[in-house]
Amino acid sequence: MEDDENTHQLSICRAARSIKRRDNTLYNALRSIYDDSVLVGEIFQLWPDLPLLANLRCGLWYSPTFHATCYFKSTDGHNNNWSFNTSRLNLHVAQLAGQKGGCFIVDATRRGKRFPDSMSKTIPIWACVLNRSIHNHRERMRQIALGEPSACNEHSVDTRQMPVDWDCSLHLPLWVSGTERASIEKRLEEWTQQLDASGADISSLASCLKKPLRPLWVSQKTVIWLNEVPDHESWDFTPIILVSASSPSGIVQRRTSSEFSWNYIPGAGDDEESWARGLTPSLFWNRAYDIINAGPEMCNQMVADIVEKDRVSRARRGQDAPQVTVKAPNLVPRPDHCLNNDESQLATDIANININQNSSDEDSDISWLGSTNLAVGTSQNAGISKVDCILNCDKESISADPKAYLHLPMLTSKFDRFSLLNNLPSAVNFAKLNISQGKTLLICCDNGEDISVCVCLAILTALFDDEGTFDGGNFFSETCITKLEMRRRLITVCKYVVNARPSRGNLKQVFNFLSCGRAGSTNMST
Repeated sequence: MEDDENTHQLSICRAARSIKRRDNTLYNALRSIYDDSVLVGEIFQLWPDLPLLANLRCGLWYSPTFHATCYFKSTDGHNNNWSFNTSRLNLHVAQLAGQKGGCFIVDATRRGKRFPDSMSKTIPIWACVLNRSIHNHRERMRQIALGEPSACNEHSVDTRQMPVDWDCSLHLPLWVSGTERASIEKRLEEWTQQLDASGADISSLASCLKKPLRPLWVSQKTVIWLNEVPDHESWDFTPIILVSASSPSGIVQRRTSSEFSWNYIPGAGDDEESWARGLTPSLFWNRAYDIINAGPEMCNQMVADIVEKDRVSRARRGQDAPQVTVKAPNLVPRPDHCLNNDESQLATDIANININQNSSDEDSDISWLGSTNLAVGTSQNAGISKVDCILNCDKESISADPKAYLHLPMLTSKFDRFSLLNNLPSAVNFAKLNISQGKTLLICCDNGEDISVCVCLAILTALFDDEGTFDGGNFFSETCITKLEMRRRLITVCKYVVNARPSRGNLKQVFNFLSCGRAGSTNMST
């Protein structure tokens, strides 16, 4: 009897998963994204002078063009898990907002919520901490100008003593409870001191921002009177307009056009590996009209053709172009297109910056670290990059001059906890050999966001002094590398590689490598 009940429960779960898979088809996802993008376009037209940013990776699907991208994690805003992460400072967002007078950030969320936690709490915390740090900096500069000796103490100014002309208060949406607000406010001073001590370039940020940052929230439920839209320059703050593209409905919406019907999916752009079948935002928007008008029956085949044509095109240009593979889901197939409900096992080409999604041959995915001769990028573009030598950390090798190329395949910490640690000595040696000869070095991985950033961090710390000058490791050999010092170097890397998203496990391997002196013990090959 008990076995029958367990079997019955398993059958119900299996049926529920099958229904969910049928609802979350490729056409349903793309059509939902297409419909939600209308809101993004309409809001952008209200203040067309402000730059449009996508919060990676979900937000990248909701507009054909973005000026830049950013990375604010929802987990940093989860209740009782609030965080200000110095490895994800997103200072380029504040600088861009200061230069242009504000900016938009686009994201979406799953069913039942108007805004993701990244918009409800992570970004408001980020804006508040930056405002307080800028206030600290300006107060120190004022004290120096007055000749006050207390200005030498980095934390002598209590940021809770806010000036009337610079708003340092925490601005949260109304739906965040007073209890949660109070808990967050208790930690603001601690986060501000962490930022002040991190070595981030607050000085340039303070000179760029004329008004304090402040978030505003716009969703499908927001009412805006078109005859009363204010000029953003009239506000006494720099607006960070947070656009949540999805409808917050908690029920399944069946929508119908003159030709097709589909199930609306809130936050459809999230978790693209599970549904996109190798399609990227740039590929989608290049053919969006054709894909949407193809309808549910032809969508899968059209997307497969688009992805394959792009793969062949990139292969002909010498870029990395892996074959996209799919596996069949455990569903009862329909006879007329039994192969068209496959789900994606591999999503390629994450489309890092997408400042211009119509261009792919230029070095838009290559980020140079000032005058260090170091660059970080994707392995897909390594073959066409204009560099002297390449350090490839991707699993797949690429075509390059063997004398100026080193392939060190590395796995992220989720799959191998020691992959970076074991390969970093060879990586530093290769970098030392080439940079000492004045050559430029590209460090690349599959997405240019994680492993290559961590390897670059190790090289920058092991071979350059604190001014960013190559010294072959002299500064490193005489310095005890602390987590604070490594965090400062990481902030320097992220200043130039604005799409950097290093994982905690990979950063831990870099710190173990540096703190154990393994970099100092490596010998340059001659």
